[in-house]
Amino acid sequence: MQDFPLTLPFLFRHGATIHRDSQVATYLGDLTERASFGEIALRAQRLARALERLGIGRGDRVGTFCWNHQQNLEAYLAIPCMGAVNHTLNIRLFADQLAYIINHASDRIILVDASLVPALAKVVPQLKTVERYIVVGHNDGTLPNSLDYEEIVAAEEPDFVWPDIDERSAASMCYTSGTTGNPKGVVYTHRSNYLHALAECAADSLALSQHDRVLMVPPMFHANAWGLPYAAWLCGADLTMPGRFLQAEPLCRLIATERPTFLCSVPTVLAELARYAETHAVDLSSLRLVMSGGAAVPRALIEKFERGFGVPLIQGWGMTETSPLAALAHHPRGTPPGRVLDYHAKTGRITAGVEVRIVNGSTVQPWDGQAVGEIQIRGPWITASYFGDDSGDRFDHGWLCTGDVGTIDPLGFVQISDRAKDVIKSGGEWISSVELEGHLMAHPDVIEAGVIGVPDDRWDERPLACVVLRKGTQVSPQALREFLAERVAKWWLPERWVFVEEIPKTSVGKFDKKVLRARYKAGEIGEFKLARD
Repeated sequence: MQDFPLTLPFLFRHGATIHRDSQVATYLGDLTERASFGEIALRAQRLARALERLGIGRGDRVGTFCWNHQQNLEAYLAIPCMGAVNHTLNIRLFADQLAYIINHASDRIILVDASLVPALAKVVPQLKTVERYIVVGHNDGTLPNSLDYEEIVAAEEPDFVWPDIDERSAASMCYTSGTTGNPKGVVYTHRSNYLHALAECAADSLALSQHDRVLMVPPMFHANAWGLPYAAWLCGADLTMPGRFLQAEPLCRLIATERPTFLCSVPTVLAELARYAETHAVDLSSLRLVMSGGAAVPRALIEKFERGFGVPLIQGWGMTETSPLAALAHHPRGTPPGRVLDYHAKTGRITAGVEVRIVNGSTVQPWDGQAVGEIQIRGPWITASYFGDDSGDRFDHGWLCTGDVGTIDPLGFVQISDRAKDVIKSGGEWISSVELEGHLMAHPDVIEAGVIGVPDDRWDERPLACVVLRKGTQVSPQALREFLAERVAKWWLPERWVFVEEIPKTSVGKFDKKVLRARYKAGEIGEFKLARD
């Protein structure tokens, strides 16, 4: 067999020729811009030529500080295919974290949306390595040494010849959301990106094909937009880019007009979409599958999509370090109709291409659905180290230690019970904050729920339930406790409750429990305490 490198130029050529007529639609609010894969391929070559003229060479990092749109896809293709590294910058990070990762990665050029220039401008004085800024949209000169994206692309010829690249060289990089300490850099290789794209096209995975239209809600700065840009380019699936219009109303309008067949997003966005549908006419009939990731999906939300809208909604599990695909909650063959939703509500079944185990201390646990331990993973698209960071404690003889705690059943279904740092240890036993949150959000009047462990004189820790109620409703802590009593063990039932306007979230939409814990410790959260049975 030929020893043929699995690189993004290889992937690029396939999409640019075989699927040259596939379309990318970018929603701008008042209109939708469209371009074919063939047109985007030519623009990507022009962009590569422009970056080369600006001095970008192999291994140089080019940052992108952008919404999901056509130009961001062009950068996704041009930068790694020319041998440089596409560094996707999280637009929702605090200024100090943003400056840290730009400096840590040594970005030389940053592509930035005009609407995001004010946010980036705040950190420009702290940046040590950035030489140029390329503005997508109107360049008002706010940023020093700035250029207009369309002007530099138009000035070049589409004649850039992609170089031969080692498949194990860096192609792109993302930083973790930094829930503890500074964010950590994860570098994806050409080989890992290619194999990950193939995996998402597999029938038992997302089954993406040229017949699909993908509504790409996950930000392109979040774990390579879950790998969807490269998977769609490889198989020829049309892409619909929502830009900055991620609210329920414009998303429902896009679904009605663009007729996507596949949608993926975090649970908070899908929950907002479901609430919008309660009072507005929506048409989700084009969707063959919805996949949610980034956080545990409440069972009630899955039921609403599957039984209310007639659209399958499955969970996916992964993280920045896993590219991110690691498990998908497709039900196994032979599942009775009445149990399908039970499987869709699980964290996910291990995807072909990765291996997973659970470890308690130094002991590898059996796949019996009962033994609990930390989930560890390895495979060709799993990171083996962090960029410029030793972090040896995150790896165990070639296995990535995920920090997730859970079980694996005999069929390979992973069930995460908590993050290691979020699990509540009460009287020597574990209480799953994730499971409590899921059950609470099944209550018809509860929109969001975050559960944290707080100190207790007798039991070391007890759960504190922070609840967001639907506007205009009133529910007592006792009523919510009684609701939970039908679903969890008695000793799990929280006696500490607080009602809040919103659960704080991380830059990628997950509940930020470290903020809740800090607010509680500072006395900013006043709890209402029930008598424990």
